Amino acid sequence: MRILKITQTYYPYLSKGGPPAKVRAIAKALAGRGHEVTVLTADRGETDGETKLADLTDWSRSPSAWGWEAQDHGVETVYLPTMRNYRATTVNPRILRFCTRRLREYDVVHIYGLYDLIGSTAGWFCRRYGIPYVLEPLGMFGSKVRSRQKKRLYRKLVGDSLFKGANAIIATSETERDELIEGGIAAAKIVLRRNGIDLSEFESLPARGAFRAKLGIREQTPLILFLGRLSFIKGLDLLVKAFARLDAETHLVIAGPDDFDGCAQTVRKLIEEFGVGNRVTLTGPLYGKAKLEALVDADLFVLPSRYESFGNAAAESIACGTPVLVTDQCGIAPLVEGKAGLVVPYDVEALHRGMKRLLEDEVLSVQLRAGCAEVAGGLSWEEPVAAMETLYASLQSAVGSRQSAVSSFGAGDRRPDLRH
Repeated sequence: MRILKITQTYYPYLSKGGPPAKVRAIAKALAGRGHEVTVLTADRGETDGETKLADLTDWSRSPSAWGWEAQDHGVETVYLPTMRNYRATTVNPRILRFCTRRLREYDVVHIYGLYDLIGSTAGWFCRRYGIPYVLEPLGMFGSKVRSRQKKRLYRKLVGDSLFKGANAIIATSETERDELIEGGIAAAKIVLRRNGIDLSEFESLPARGAFRAKLGIREQTPLILFLGRLSFIKGLDLLVKAFARLDAETHLVIAGPDDFDGCAQTVRKLIEEFGVGNRVTLTGPLYGKAKLEALVDADLFVLPSRYESFGNAAAESIACGTPVLVTDQCGIAPLVEGKAGLVVPYDVEALHRGMKRLLEDEVLSVQLRAGCAEVAGGLSWEEPVAAMETLYASLQSAVGSRQSAVSSFGAGDRRPDLRH
C-alpha cells in the first residue's frame, strides 16, 4: 500500500513530546513490512531546543519542490516550509501544492493530532478526492486539553467536518474512547489501538550511576523522576506539592522541554514556596542515552497527569525496569496497576501516599521491578502496527469495491448506496 502520514511535528523535532517518536516508529515498521510510506510534516527550523539539526549524524535532508525531503529507514519524509507559527501550530502554504499534486498517489492517509492547519487541510482534500483517511486525535480531544471556547470554535470551523469525514478514528485507551463518544463521535467509527514503544532501544541499557553522578546525587538518595513536557496537563504542580511532604533525603528530577503554557514558571514558584530547591532538579529535555541513564537510575517514575491518552514515558520507564506511579487519568493505568507500579487518584495526598509507599516498601519495589519485565514484553509496536496494517487494507478494499460498483453502474440500473 501507499500510505501517507500527516503530523504537525516529526523527527528530529522531539521537544513536543511523544507523538513524533510514535509516528516515526509506526512509519518505519510499515516500511519494513513492504509498504511505501511518506510522512508529511512542518519544517520547524534549524534547531530543536538546544539540538542543532546540522549536528545530527543519523539524519540529513535535502531541498525539494515541497520544501525539504529526507529518507529515514525507508520512509520518505517531506518537511513543508513554515511561514508563521503560534506555539505548536504552523502556517505552511505549500500544503496546498502537495495535496493538489501528490495526494491522489496514496491509498490511505493517516492524520495525527488536532488544532493544526496541515491535517485539517489534507482532510478537506481527502474528502474531495474520495481518499480514505484515519484520524488519530493524540489525546487532544479531551475537555481538559483545550478551553471550551477554543474547542467549540475549532469544531465549528474544521473539527466537525474532519471527524465526520474520517473513515476511522483511533483512540489509544478506554478513557480516550469514552471521551470521544461523550463528545458526539460515533462509536462505530472508533478503533481502539494502544500505543507502543520500540523495545530495541532498551535492549542494551546503560550501567546504573551515570545520571546520579552528573547531578551529584548519592546512590543512597531515593530518586524520583518525571520525564515529559513541562505542561499544565502533566500535573507537575501537584507533584511538587506532594513531593514536598516526603522525607528530606528524597530527590526529585523534572526532565523535559518547556511547553510555554506557564507551567514551568508555576513549578519554579512552588519549588521556592515549599523550600525544596535544594532537592529538586530541572534538567531540561533528555534524549537518547541521557534519557535512558535517567530512567535506569531512578527509584521511581511518576506521571501525575491531569489527562494522558496513554503515557509513553511511563512505558519507557517500565522497559527500563523502573516502577511507575501514574494517576487514574492516564490511559496506561490498566497495564500498570499492581504489575509494574501503582495507580492513584489525581490528588496531592494520593500522590504523596503512593510515592511514600513505593519508596519505603522494599518487598513491593522488588515485585514491581520483576513485573516490569513482563509488562514491557507486551508494549512493543508489533501488535499495534499489524492492527493499523489491517485497518488500512480494509479501507483500501472498501474504496476499491465502491469504485467497482460505480464503474459497473449502467443506464437503467439502480444507483448503489455508497454512503456506508
